[in-house]
Amino acid sequence: MKIAAALSLLAASASAFAPVAQQSKTSSLSAFSVDNIPGAIAPTGIFDPLGLADKADEMTLKRYREAELTHGRVSMLAVLGFLVGEAVESKTFLFNGEVTGPAITHLAQVNPVFWLLLGAGIAKAETKRAQIGWVEPKDVPFDQPGLLRDAYVPGDLGFDPLGLKPTDEAELAVMQTKELQNGRLAMIAAAGFLAQELVNGKGIIENLLNN
Repeated sequence: MKIAAALSLLAASASAFAPVAQQSKTSSLSAFSVDNIPGAIAPTGIFDPLGLADKADEMTLKRYREAELTHGRVSMLAVLGFLVGEAVESKTFLFNGEVTGPAITHLAQVNPVFWLLLGAGIAKAETKRAQIGWVEPKDVPFDQPGLLRDAYVPGDLGFDPLGLKPTDEAELAVMQTKELQNGRLAMIAAAGFLAQELVNGKGIIENLLNN
């Protein structure tokens, strides 16, 4: 476990240079299936040892992808939070510089007001995501809970302040695959960070510098 943090960090860095597989279809607005879904990379293609994707219909596959993207994005933020939070502890005006130690202990040290702001922010973001991607509950059949809108592309919430989203379908598929690769590796990295800090009670940066 002593080298878990280092391996996780190296994996996250390498993801930006991983090869992208060619998709048999490029339109993200066409039928959502294992034949055209972004994220299939060489040499494994769709890595699905349990065959969940093959058994899923289009709507179920879209829900799987929505969940994967959401967890990947949260994990990328978590990895960044681990590294930045520990790097600037006691050196920032935030929380009067009183938050110290491994990142897994930081939230327990902050002012309760922060929890209210964090909760309100998460609630706002999740409400907006639900309004964009999901059919209103009153219009959903009882046997299809969590029904996504037909035109909704998983993960496409319209948040692109820098205008980076390509207009070309092929370029968009490549960018979607890169995001998925980074998100997947971030999930592994975040899990490694959590495990390492629980094992020895030291921060990730401290572990990296001492091993």
